[in-house]
Amino acid sequence: MLLPSRLALQLGIVWLLAGIAVALIGALDPWIYAGALLVAAMAADGVRLLRSPRPVAERQVAAALAVGRWHDVTLKLTSACERALRAEIRDHVPARFQTRALPLHLLLPARGWVQSAYAIRPTTRGSFRFEPIALRLRTRLGLMERQLRLGDPQPVRVYPDFGALSGYALLATDHRLSQMGILQRRRRGEGMDFQQLREYRRGDSLRRIDWKAAARMHRLISREYQDERDQAIVIVLDCGRRMGAVDGEMSHFDAALNAALLLAHVGLHHGDAVGVLTMAGESRFIAPRKARSTTTLMLNLLYDLQPTLHTSDYYAAALDLMRRVQRRALVVVVSNLRDEDDDTLMPALGLLRRRHLVLFASLRETVLGSTLSAPVRDLDGALTHAATADYLQARQASFNRLERAGAMLIDVEPQELPLALVNRYLDVKRRGVL
Repeated sequence: MLLPSRLALQLGIVWLLAGIAVALIGALDPWIYAGALLVAAMAADGVRLLRSPRPVAERQVAAALAVGRWHDVTLKLTSACERALRAEIRDHVPARFQTRALPLHLLLPARGWVQSAYAIRPTTRGSFRFEPIALRLRTRLGLMERQLRLGDPQPVRVYPDFGALSGYALLATDHRLSQMGILQRRRRGEGMDFQQLREYRRGDSLRRIDWKAAARMHRLISREYQDERDQAIVIVLDCGRRMGAVDGEMSHFDAALNAALLLAHVGLHHGDAVGVLTMAGESRFIAPRKARSTTTLMLNLLYDLQPTLHTSDYYAAALDLMRRVQRRALVVVVSNLRDEDDDTLMPALGLLRRRHLVLFASLRETVLGSTLSAPVRDLDGALTHAATADYLQARQASFNRLERAGAMLIDVEPQELPLALVNRYLDVKRRGVL
């Protein structure tokens, strides 16, 4: 499609205004000649654009993106035209992506190519598609523009932010997990899996000395143990309506999903089998498995999962899990628990504890803490403060009932969940209660 450029429109307006002045003095011939010259120049410019070959456009973007992170998209234009052209590129990115540095303004050389980049930031997970690239071409004269759509639609997948996983893997290699807030404590007592023999160190328990090895080596040798391996973790992800609550830029469900992936990665690193089950909506399931590819399998299974409008039925989820998982496991239920959930929570806990160790990880809205800490200046503020305190008290009473019934519990704000969940898992391993 050919359209007049902004320059041509501006010149046309100037020509029309000049016509008013020319009409007053009666010298129309120069004005008519100027108009004819402008039209002829525009026509010649348009013909030149129409005769130029269509450029070839290539878009380079990763097929898998992390939600909430900036990613570079590279665009390359290749021209077979005999003359240089000016190009303006407006890429058709998915609606839920933020962009930087668009549109791109480039000079496309004669019989050459040019490359540039812009940045995108997906704000939600799922499957998306880039539409063909919108391109405007102008000659150096710049009176006409040719609009083109180049390239084919390009699908991309937006996954949970797995930066924490790669960070954990790097730090685990260097034995610097404490930098992430992950606490590794030496387990006291016996019962751990034997790992290796090493030289005695000051402070080692006498019970750890291997006297037979010491006699052979003629020096004290200690036995070193590691946490028990070959156990199972099943993460139950609540997809109910409460998990759609948003704190900052992240929903509770996204925080839960990130925490589940980090826990799975840590569990696999410690030699355990990891599985996942979703509830309150579409049921998706991965049986506990020890393969290193389990994290990737979880990403591909859950990347497009979103919170639903369903009410969370914990007892139905417990029945489903008991049917699917026969081996004893650490069952981690990630949800937003409230006192009105007791009708299904307590029966679910009783059912699960027949075979499994149960950990409830509950997300707490950050607004609750900020409301309690805010100064009270008027009656409305006092009523809000009192209602919040009453709600939290009822919530805590429900948690106390769960703990008395044998469940473990984490109650944290969304940003605290990943590390809190991993640290509790490591504590379970250290104490050997699974």
